[in-house]
Formats: sequence, C-alpha cells, structure tokens
Amino acid sequence: MYQEPFRADHMMERDRRERRNRIIFGSTAGGLLLAALISILAGWYWAFHDIPSAPQSAAELWSVRREPSVTLQDRNGQVLAVRGPLYARAVGLDSLPDYVPQAFLAIEDQRFYEHDGVDLRGLVRASWRNLAAGELVQGGSTITMQLVKNLILTPDRHLRRKLQEMRLAIALEQQLTKTEILELYLNRIYLGARAFGIEAAAHRYFDKSATELTLAEAALLAALPKAPSRLDPTQNLDAAQARAAQVLAAMVEAGYITQTQADAALANPAIPVSDTSDPNATSNWGHAFDYALSETARLLDSEAPDLVIRTTLDPELTRAAQDTVTRVLDGDGAQQHAGEAAIMLLAPDGAIRAFTGGRDYQTSQFNRAIQAQRQPGSAFKPIVFAAALEAGYDPSSAVWDEPVDLEGWTPENFGGNYRGLVTLQEALKRSINTVAAQVASEIGIDRIVEMGHRLGIRSNLPELPAIALGAAEVNLLELTTAYSVFNNDGALRAPYFITSITNSRGDVLYEHTDPGAQRALQASQAHAMSTMLQDVVLTGTGRRAALPGRPSAGKTGTSQSFRDAWFVGFTADYTAGVWVGNDDDTPMEDVTGGGLPAQIWRDFMQQVHQDLPARALSAPAPRTRSEREERLAAFYSDLSSAFTEVLDEPETDR
Repeated sequence: MYQEPFRADHMMERDRRERRNRIIFGSTAGGLLLAALISILAGWYWAFHDIPSAPQSAAELWSVRREPSVTLQDRNGQVLAVRGPLYARAVGLDSLPDYVPQAFLAIEDQRFYEHDGVDLRGLVRASWRNLAAGELVQGGSTITMQLVKNLILTPDRHLRRKLQEMRLAIALEQQLTKTEILELYLNRIYLGARAFGIEAAAHRYFDKSATELTLAEAALLAALPKAPSRLDPTQNLDAAQARAAQVLAAMVEAGYITQTQADAALANPAIPVSDTSDPNATSNWGHAFDYALSETARLLDSEAPDLVIRTTLDPELTRAAQDTVTRVLDGDGAQQHAGEAAIMLLAPDGAIRAFTGGRDYQTSQFNRAIQAQRQPGSAFKPIVFAAALEAGYDPSSAVWDEPVDLEGWTPENFGGNYRGLVTLQEALKRSINTVAAQVASEIGIDRIVEMGHRLGIRSNLPELPAIALGAAEVNLLELTTAYSVFNNDGALRAPYFITSITNSRGDVLYEHTDPGAQRALQASQAHAMSTMLQDVVLTGTGRRAALPGRPSAGKTGTSQSFRDAWFVGFTADYTAGVWVGNDDDTPMEDVTGGGLPAQIWRDFMQQVHQDLPARALSAPAPRTRSEREERLAAFYSDLSSAFTEVLDEPETDR
C-alpha cells in the first residue's frame, strides 16, 4: 500500500532530474558549440582580417615591391653599373636550360606540380624533422608560398602570417598557371648582392645570361634563397658550394639529373667571376650614368619604378679614354698646371661611342664633356671658314695677314708675327687670327652664327666680331658634332646616347629611331674643309696629333691666357674631341691645343683604331707645299682675283 505512492513520487523525481539534465547538458553543448563558433570566428578574424586580396593576374606581381633601380648597359646590352637593386630582363622558362628551374624545384619544392599552393605532406615532413632536430632545420613553404611572402605579405614568421601565406597561396594557384608562378619566382627571388631574379644574379656572379648557365652554376644560384647574405659566393664561397652540393643531391633524388651529371658538376664547382666589385660602385661610369638619366628624363613623359637604359657606349673605348686622360694629366699635365680634361668620341651615325667627363667622378660629378661651356679659341675657325667657302671663298683664296683694325677691334696673331699674303688653307693650317677676323668681317657674323647652328652647335652664339676667334662658349659634344659634318660629306647626324629604355620586365618605354642625316653643308665644301684640316695635322699646328699610317684631320684651339686648350679631329671611322683646362678657369702653363690636347687625342685614337685597318678619308689629301710654294700660291691666287675683278668691271668704269 505504501509502495505505490513512493514509486510514483520516485518516478516523478527521476523524470524531473532527467529533464533538468537534458536542459543542462543541452545548454552546455549549445554553449560549447557557440563558444567554438565564436572562437573560430575570432580566430578567423585574427588570422585574416587584414589579409590583402589575391592578385588576379601575373602582371600585377611583376612590378610590386620594386625599389627604384636603374641599370646602365653598354651598346651590346652588357651591364655597366646599377644604381639601386640589380634587376634584369625577365626570362621565360622556355628560354632556360631545363636544369635551371629544376635546381630550384629540387631544393625548394619538389612537389610543386602536385600541390595546390600548400603542400600538407611537406609541412608534416618539415615539422617532424624540426622536432627531431630540436631546432628549425627545414621549412615547409612551397614556391607559391614564398612568392606570396616576398611579393604580397611581409616576411614575418608568426603563425598568423603563415596562415595568411597558405590561404593566399591557394588563391594564387587558382588565378595563375604553374608556369606563371614559377617564372615570377625565378625572376623576382632575391639571390644576394642586391641581385633580384635569375638573370640579374647570373650577370652579377658569372657575367653571363641565365640562358647560358651551366648545371654547377644553376645549382649554386639555387643554393642562395635559403640565406642570400650568408651564402653569398663572393664572400663565403665554401658555404655556397656546400649548399650547391645539396642542391645537386636533391636533383638526383628528384630524378632531374643522373648521379654522373651531379658528380661532373661537383668536380667542377661554379666559381664567381673575379670582378666582384659592388654593382652600385659607379665611379667608372658615373658621368655616363648621370648623362643617361638626364637624357631619359628628356625622352620619357612619365617615370617608371625601374629602368634598364641601353646606351651607345663601348666600354673598352671608354676605359681607354679615362686611362688616357688620367695618365697625361698625372704626367705632363701636372707640370703645366692642367687639372682637368674631357674626351668625346662619335661614330659616323652620331652614336656617342665613348666619353669621359673628367679625371675622377668621385671627386667631381661635373661632366666636362657635355656640361662645361668653354671658349674654343681657334678650334672654332673651321666653322668660320666653312661659312666663307659657302660665301664664295675657296682654299686657295688669298688674304693679307697683316695688322688690322676692324671698327676698333685689333686682333693679333699668336706670337705677334705676320706672314703677308696667304691662302685660306695656309691661314687655317697656321691658325692665323687676322685672316679669320677679316674673313668673318667680310662675310658677316650672322652667316657664321647660322653656320655654327647648322653644324650642330646648340649653345647661344653671340653676333660679335670676336666669335671669329672662338670667343663664344660651346661644349665639347657640340663642337665634336660640328667637325663630324666635315667627316660625313656635309651631312649632320645628330648625336645620341640612348638606344632603348625598358623596365626590367622588358616593356619598351623608348627606342631610338634613326632620324636620318640632315644636309648641313654641300659635299664639295665639306671635302674642302676636310682637306684643309688634314693639312693642319700634316704640316700645321696639329702635327702632334698625327696618327702614323692613318689619314686624319683636325684643328687645335687655345683660348685667351691658356685657359682652355682643344683638339678636335677625325679619321674615316670616328670623330673625337679633347678639351683640357681648369674648372676654376685659372690659366695653364703655356698649354696650347697643339700640346696636351693633341697628345691626348693621338694616344686615345691609337687605342681606338688598334684593330681597325687604315682607311682614307672621303676628301683628297692636301698637296704638300714648301713655304715658298705657299707664298707663290697666295700671290697667283691674289693676282687671279685681281684680274677677275677687272674683267668683271663694266666698260664705263674702265
């Protein structure tokens, strides 16, 4: 009788407990689920709230994170110097030997073509090896993850960054092909010594293109991404070669090469070229670099993050110019108080093949071949005489060398002597001032100014009588250009220094096109000037510039008080100009254009023509005359002119 109510109460109590437990457990499970969800969302936000979006194309990654960089190349595309990081043209996989990308794949990511950006098997293997070693001995990053770390994220090693790296790597693999990813990696990876990309590193360490790398060289470059600074082969060759041996072993393991090939590479390990100077040390190319940048600013409408400027320079000839200037200034120049010099060398098409802007760029960045405006003295007389030929004179025209007074201006000859009646050719050969002044006065200064501009002089030429003796200021480039017209049968070929400008990806920003020649002087008049200038070198003031066995022509020039000395001349192959003086405009010790400048010109041009056959100039050589014959030629020329004038007089005037 008592058990019935007890059982009922007991069962009711049990039911209540079960309901309470269900509520409690249900609430706990819900809470745990909610807490887990919140944790996941919080973790997701913590890991990815600031993650950048994945690039949609390979083009977006070619130019990101590029420091400003300019690479200067010679006429053949070889790197002369770099300001900033060393980049180079992008190279495609199809242009590389197979073992070059394989070397990087073997040591960095053997399962590259099998994973989707994250190699879970590789991560597990790396984690196990790190635990076994008790330190970080292997990373689990794929090539795609490394690309993300280097070009999109920061190189932090925090867990959050690693998670972002993995997520973006997967996203990147969905947007790009494996070929695009590997090409980006090889062209953007840092390989030490301020070199970015396989092409830049190949030039930096081996002075060759990546397309020409040997297996041993490829292995050495593939060794560098792990620790580019510590493994720099120019600083720690043993460590770099040891790591390269690991690369070769990995290539054998991956089946890329045979053991025999690996052994051959190990027997002949890669060694960097001996010239491992800092690619940013532009002391040898500083003036060229500055000029290239100024020309680039003129040629391009917009700025680019990185530039590869290909110039017209021949590095060997440029070094020869620099060495010649240094040697002569340190020798005879020091005794004659000549502190600076400059050389300009032009090819027949106007290409600036070599120049030096001074003796030491690190001491002075001023470019005396292009920036210095100096008085050319008698080196300007060929322009005066070219205008005279165009006005009706000819080389045999006779003019009196005597004291003159041209409206208060009384020019004198160097040395104060006068020769009487002389031909125009003799006056140029002996650099006679009075004749140049009289001729200029007769044909008009405006005609001379116009001729100067037509021959390529861009500087302002004042219409003053003294311009006949070179009182106007010009620079070496434009005066050398003017002489090149005499060498080019009267055709002006505008000088140029840059053949192309690209970015490191290879996009062409500028490419030089030949504008063609402009007729500046009739061919017959240019030939006459060339013949007269040949005489200057053979028997006149420029004898010291003569090149044994090779026809040449040119003219000396000396400004007032020996402040400037010049020699500008040409052969059938080149036109070159030399200036010598002091930056502070102080006088030198009796330095004339026939002295140090002629010596520098001869020494330099002998090196320039060392492997070139001797060729005749397009103009005939001058007829060699004795002094007596010169006087007779002038006399008969004057007599002929007198008879012509008489015959031309009208009958009523006779």
